[in-house]
Amino acid sequence: MTVSKQMMKGLLDGAILGLIAQGETYGYEILEKLKEKDFPEISDGSIYPVLLRLSKKGYVSTQMKTSDTGGPKRKYYSITESGLEELAVFRDKWTYLNHGMNNLMRSDENAE
Repeated sequence: MTVSKQMMKGLLDGAILGLIAQGETYGYEILEKLKEKDFPEISDGSIYPVLLRLSKKGYVSTQMKTSDTGGPKRKYYSITESGLEELAVFRDKWTYLNHGMNNLMRSDENAE
């Protein structure tokens, strides 16, 4: 099943902020965690623009660090105070929307 790009754009911001709120992380690790949680249709090319946007808005801070494996440096992301506030707003909106959609879908099932 494919999900529209517009729906994914809004959800991805909140999902990535939620992951970064769990602890400092880097792009590839975020990608892997999203896949582990069965988040649909995620690719390398879809998360980096989101990370850049979140950084520009001041929701995450970045720091270059040497890789544990001795490879090239990685850009690590941490959530900021502003990012925590935005995540709280996202969670409230998600809960509100999810509740409404669940009620609507249950109504549709009962009508059948």
